[in-house]
Amino acid sequence: MNTVEDPGYLTEQATLFSVLLERSVTVDFYLPAGVRDVSEISLLLINDGQDLAVMNFQQLLTGLYHKGAIAPVLCAGITAGNNRKREYGVAAEPDYLGRGDLAAGYTRFILEELMPYISGKYKVATFKDIAFAGFSLGGLSALDIVWNHPEVFSKAGVFSGSLWWRSRDQEAAGYDDDRHRIMQQQIRNGSYRPGLRFFLQCGLMDEAHDRNNNGVIDAVDDTRDLVKELIKKGYTPEDVAYLELEEGKHDIATWGTAMPVFLKWGWGR
Repeated sequence: MNTVEDPGYLTEQATLFSVLLERSVTVDFYLPAGVRDVSEISLLLINDGQDLAVMNFQQLLTGLYHKGAIAPVLCAGITAGNNRKREYGVAAEPDYLGRGDLAAGYTRFILEELMPYISGKYKVATFKDIAFAGFSLGGLSALDIVWNHPEVFSKAGVFSGSLWWRSRDQEAAGYDDDRHRIMQQQIRNGSYRPGLRFFLQCGLMDEAHDRNNNGVIDAVDDTRDLVKELIKKGYTPEDVAYLELEEGKHDIATWGTAMPVFLKWGWGR
């Protein structure tokens, strides 16, 4: 890493070919300049990395870094491919329409191809900690990967996550939130993973649907219910942060508003 007098965030872009995904993957790197001890660097992977430029992510990081609000974090924004709805999802189980059928391969790409590439590129053998975040379906993907690989990751960031992801059509006979939402079921049926922390964000204007007619939109219900599952599993309020934005929508502007809260939650000084 280069040392500069005025520390901020630099950017560079790289494209690597994934044998596992059988396509090229573009990654935008956001580099904390002025870092002398690379052993103190954290790593944050972000799905739907193409959205970061729209939210002025570099300026956001630089502002926080200049103020001393966050510790140095190397961020990698992973551009989604044309098979986004197949590569993102829950690796163990596609949804009721078969979406997410390539999620297991995407998980392997992250662990077996991208992370070794990053370690080699920046000559960091061991990061201080590693987190994964994402937006919408990318948030579900990030959460699934973190939950199932606690030996690698310590934090998940889920912005307007697709936590409705279900194994049965909600209009089908016998549909039940408690049995057919895939990620909630995975956490409920899984084991407590010590050391993990979770940041979840949702907006009260994320959508308009209210499938159970309880006066709360589905996106909020799904996110609140996932938080409840984490708490029941043994995580404390210190482990699980939930940011509910009254005017939050399912858009990049909202996620840009929530991003500084996430960054200070995860790497605040």
